[in-house]
This record gives sequence, structure tokens and C-alpha cells, in this order.
Amino acid sequence: MKDSKKAVAFSSVIASLSLTLLKLIVGLLTGSIGILSEAAHSGLDLVAATITFFAVRISDKPADKTHTYGHGKVENISAFVETGLLILTSAWIIYEAVHRLLTRSTEIEIAWYSFAVMITSIVVDVARSRVLNKVAKATKSQALEADALHFQSDIISSGVVIIGLILAALGIPGADAYAAIGVAILVIFAGYRLGKRSVDILIDATPPGVVDQIALVASHVEGILSIDRLRVRPTGVSYYVDMTVKVNRKLSSQRIHSVSVSTEKAIQSLYPDADIVIHARPVAVKDETIVEQIRIIAGNHNYEIHDIVVQNLENKKYISYDLEVDNAQTLAKAHETATQLEETIRSELGEDLEISTHIEPLKKTSITADSLSPAKEQRIREEVQKVITRFPQIRHVTQLSLRKMQGRIFISIHCNIDKDTPLEEAHTLSSKLEYLTKEAIPELERAVVHLEPT
Repeated sequence: MKDSKKAVAFSSVIASLSLTLLKLIVGLLTGSIGILSEAAHSGLDLVAATITFFAVRISDKPADKTHTYGHGKVENISAFVETGLLILTSAWIIYEAVHRLLTRSTEIEIAWYSFAVMITSIVVDVARSRVLNKVAKATKSQALEADALHFQSDIISSGVVIIGLILAALGIPGADAYAAIGVAILVIFAGYRLGKRSVDILIDATPPGVVDQIALVASHVEGILSIDRLRVRPTGVSYYVDMTVKVNRKLSSQRIHSVSVSTEKAIQSLYPDADIVIHARPVAVKDETIVEQIRIIAGNHNYEIHDIVVQNLENKKYISYDLEVDNAQTLAKAHETATQLEETIRSELGEDLEISTHIEPLKKTSITADSLSPAKEQRIREEVQKVITRFPQIRHVTQLSLRKMQGRIFISIHCNIDKDTPLEEAHTLSSKLEYLTKEAIPELERAVVHLEPT
């Protein structure tokens, strides 16, 4: 597509050069201000097409250290310069036409080649405006679109000149000058439209409806609570989108990232070439429980906690939890960590809280374990089976693993119970099973019970 843009831009330069020379020669031979105005118009097209050609080459360059947003706005600058040329040329045409109407000093010669050159101009302009429009739409190039607009206005202005020549041939005085003024007005109108669009993009004015469309598709992305800020900046053939969205702070970081990615894809379904930056801001929601708030506060400050219990007594809250602290820390350092977390919770949830922290050592590296002797493993398995028989709710033991480390034994017990058992009841059962297992096997360091629904 980049090669297509350059090819049509270069062909436009060649066509403009040919028509400019042809109109200039015929205009000088006939003395027609209408044809000369068209020659000036085509000369402007030549300059504009040349600017467009170089602008297209530069705008396709990738972003670099000095142009971190790319070079896309070069096309808009090109279009703005074309606007200035349009207005200057139109002013000259109107001045010359009015001068001729007032002085009646110039006679024009009507010849067949006067009509031939204008008809040739119309045919060429129709062909190249179609090609330019097609490539401009495919590449979303404003510079090529501006060129196409130029040549569409050329078709109309050439038609006006032909009418002026016909009226002049019929002996109507001043027809050629009036035709030139008509051409100039058409050129000014086309230049105004082109200039306004160019200036809008250069000052980062977003086209109507773009922000609303982006906000609408983003609001339908699952996980977005609301859009906090949305900024859209046009540049070259695309947009830069900067958006801040609110998400539930209970979501994991991976889920929040997924929401951002989904939002980008939704926007790119509208504007495939858009450069999008999504900032997801986690916020509290109304249905958060105090347990969830404590867990979020701890997580946000890189604390690992579990077994959170909140009790209400006489309008006061009593909070307890287990805090995992690096096993390499001293008691003084671990206590300092626990105190910092308690102060953080009070600062966010209120001072009227009684907090009890159970500090647990956390080993950050894996531990090498050993197998038990066959005789010892058999004895412990039998002891575990005796304990399990005391729980009629347990239907089947699916796995029983034993390991030894530094003379202490670790056991994992996987067993089935009824799938409709309430979670609280299931947790109580597993806790009792762990306790009784440790009681039956004195050398047991830890028992982990995993309950599976039948």
C-alpha cells in the first residue's frame, strides 16, 4: 500500500505538469483569462502534487527518537500548504478578472484547441481523481485525498471555463472573466474545506462522533466499570487513543491485563490502525466485604496473609489472620513487618480495630524430602486408616502420600465426601482429620487433607 501511495502521487505530478504546460500555451495563444486561470490552477495542482509526493514518502517513515508519534502529520502540513496556495491563486484570478471587466482592455480568441485542451483536462482529472480517491480510502491518506479533491474541483472549474468560452464565442461581453471568477470561487470553497480539515488535525481536533464510538465499544467490554478519561488525537492516517478505565480492584493483575487487551481489540475493530494506550485503575466496589478489603490491602502492599477472621463484639471489630514472613528474618524484623501491616489496615479501615497477627515462617525455596522405610511407611498408613474410620462421611481415600524431612514426617490425604456437603462442614471435617492424624502420629510435622466431591 505504501508503494501504491507513492505511485499515484508521482503519476499525479506528471499529469499536473502536462496539463499546466498545455493550458498555459493555449491561454497565451488565445488570451483567455479563463484558460489562463485554469493554467494557474493546474500550476497550483503541480505544486500541491509535488508537495503531496514528498509528504507521502516522509509520512510513511516509522517513529524514531525525535518523532516518537511517527511522521503522519507531514501529510496534514502538506494539505495546509496546498490550502494557502489555493487561496493566493484564487485571489490573483479574481483580481485579474475584475480588472478586465472594468477596463475591457483584452479581447480573446476563440479557437477549437481552446475547447480541446479543457475537455482533455476534464478527462485526465476524472481518471486521476478516481485513482487517488481509491488509494486514499484504502490507505486513509489525507494528502492523497486532498489531491483528489483538487482534481474534482478542476473538473468543475474546467466545465465553467468551457461555458465561458461558449458564451464569449456567442458575443456575450465579459463571459470569459465571469467564468474565471466562477473558477476562483470554486477553488476557494475547495480550499476552505481542505484547510479546515488540515488545521483540525494539526491542532488535535477529534472528528465528531469518534470519541462517542470508542466510548460505546469500550463500555461493553466485560470487566470495565466505567470510563474515567478518554482522549483521542488524530495523526496522519490514524488515531492515538489514551484511555483510563475503572475496574474492580478484586480482579487479579492478569485479569486486569486481559480487560485492557479486550478493550484495545474492541477499539481496533473500529479503527484498525489506532495506537491505543489503556490504563486500568482498580477501584473499590460497593459489595466488598471487610475480609476482601483486608486481603486487597495486604496484597496491594505485598503482604501474604491467609485465614482471615473478622468478629463483631459490642460495635467493635476483632480481626485475626496469619501473616507469612520470610523464614530468614529475625523475630524483631518479622514483628516490625506485622506492625506495618496492622497500621496500614487501620489507616484504610479505621482506627477502632483490634488486630491479632499470627506470624508464620515462609520458606521461599523448595525442600528436599526423603522416602520412609517400607516398614515405617506401612505402620503410619495403618495409623492413618484407623483415624479415617472415625469419619463416616469419608467414602474413599484416593491418595495417601508420605514424605520425610529432617526426621519429621509430612502427609497428604486425598479423600471423597458427598458433593452436597456444606463448605463450612467440609472444612471442619478436614481440620479434625488433620488434628487427629497428628495426635496419632507424634513424629508427624504436618498433615494436609484435600477433600474431593464424589
